Amino acid sequence: MDLVRGEVTTAGARGSLFDLSITKILVLALIGLVVFGPEQLPKMASQAGRALRDLRRLADNARADLSDSLGPEFRDFDFNDLNPRAFVRKHLIDPVDEDLSSWSDSDADAPYAELPEPDPVFPTLAPDEVPPYDSEAT
Repeated sequence: MDLVRGEVTTAGARGSLFDLSITKILVLALIGLVVFGPEQLPKMASQAGRALRDLRRLADNARADLSDSLGPEFRDFDFNDLNPRAFVRKHLIDPVDEDLSSWSDSDADAPYAELPEPDPVFPTLAPDEVPPYDSEAT
């Protein structure tokens, strides 16, 4: 079990720790009922809920402290961008949200837009002419 990444690795199969179906939840509840008994199970469930609430509050406070210490220039920073999966999805998979019309014909490009495109010049060789050879280039 790899708790750092939140994944369970068993026999080559990898899945998320919170990838629970309704049958898995019912099996866990049944095991909890057998292990802790009907008297202790509500107490354990409330303690687990309280621990999760405290952990979420701790994470929110840490995020707020980090945002405050980074300053106003990083106010729009999204902490989910630090997740590699979200980074790849945002920059490689999702469509681009930029307005491409803002890139066309700005005032800085105006003098160059009037110039015609020069025709390419391809040198031709006479029928018996030897192509130029540069011995230092090879």
